[in-house]
Amino acid sequence: MKDTPINYEIVSQKIKEMNLPSVGKASIREIKRLIDNIEEATNIKFVRMEMGVPGLPPAQIGVQGEIEALERGVAAIYPDIDGVPELKPEISRFVKNFLDIDVDPVGCIPTVGSMQGSFACFLTLNRIYKERDTTLFIDPGFPVHKQQHKVLGQKFESFDVYNYRGDKLREKLESYLSKGHIHSILYSNPNNPSWICFTEKELQIIGELATKYRVIVLEDLAYIGMDFRVDYSKPGVPPFQPTVAKYTDYYILLISSSKAFSYAGQRIGMMVMSNKMFELKTPDLLRYYPTDQLGRAMIFGTVYALSSGTSHSAQYALAAMLKAVNSGEFNFIESVKEYGERAKIMKKLFTDNGFRIVYDKDEGKPIADGFYFTISYPGFTGEQLIEEFFYYGISAISLAITGSERLEGLRACVSLVQRSQLPALEVRLKKFHEHHPL
Repeated sequence: MKDTPINYEIVSQKIKEMNLPSVGKASIREIKRLIDNIEEATNIKFVRMEMGVPGLPPAQIGVQGEIEALERGVAAIYPDIDGVPELKPEISRFVKNFLDIDVDPVGCIPTVGSMQGSFACFLTLNRIYKERDTTLFIDPGFPVHKQQHKVLGQKFESFDVYNYRGDKLREKLESYLSKGHIHSILYSNPNNPSWICFTEKELQIIGELATKYRVIVLEDLAYIGMDFRVDYSKPGVPPFQPTVAKYTDYYILLISSSKAFSYAGQRIGMMVMSNKMFELKTPDLLRYYPTDQLGRAMIFGTVYALSSGTSHSAQYALAAMLKAVNSGEFNFIESVKEYGERAKIMKKLFTDNGFRIVYDKDEGKPIADGFYFTISYPGFTGEQLIEEFFYYGISAISLAITGSERLEGLRACVSLVQRSQLPALEVRLKKFHEHHPL
């Protein structure tokens, strides 16, 4: 078993030096550091699937827009907290063109990445009703959202949606919402880590229950338009990105520029509040804010306190990208289809060598090939598999840290795996399969 692609003794030593209670339950950043250490010690490059980061160049329209803004001197000027005037209407146009929803520009707020958007939402929504103190996560999900709750000292509950697809989702959701303690629901669509995509039926169920129980849905659209089974790339023309916003006014959308525009480094995202939510008034907000209006509390209370707004130049970058997308000059979905093509190849390499896809269906329909996929290997838990992978020069993260009940699985991200690495991945998977015959 020590005849592994990466030196067995070195890997074992580096794992020991990290002093992790469990490699399989380590955070994404801890796994990244461990792999960095092994690569440095062995001078062998891993097939890295642990980090959900862009693997494509940034959209040049954004780069140029930001350069021009910097040359105009915006770096010396505080931006408006709620967004520069050039950006807000473009966000409004974007959600109309690609989700077919109408939102006033006043509720379109730039954030320091979707991460700040979610943090601001958790902080604010926990205070809209004093009797509601809990967020409900439809898992599996992005582990850092739960970390944000822990940092804030807030309560959350969660369930793995795998066994509650379609009509089963209604009863499961209602079992939580009917208790009256949930203020918001969060999920991602397409989903990180599983890449499942909610169907229109499921989104309608979520929307109807949100309205019934006055619970705000936080829809994380970090991978907007990236269900490549359907072409969502034409502005203002159906089909549109599926969204809960078609079925309720109780929503806030979190839209990232990191993956769709490969603009992760500048930390610029969008929070889109429905008109109803922006105007929502709850007396309980006055316990913490000088206003009882949710939109004003969010902007001039929470976002102001967190960061006094978002990078001035990055707002102009996003405005330039959205303007080009909205006018049809830039097809942002076409530019990221490479992720789906890589996933198709990589999934076959894994399944050809005894691995199984964990989250494999959307209500009976095979999931899309996209930014992530999930894998398992018979006889291994996810924690065991991730540690074993280190000896074969492969990395991923355990589904155990995502709220998944499928503890045998790992999440694999395709973005950093270059096509030139696929032959090495195939060799390493064959060696793994040879060492662990089924």
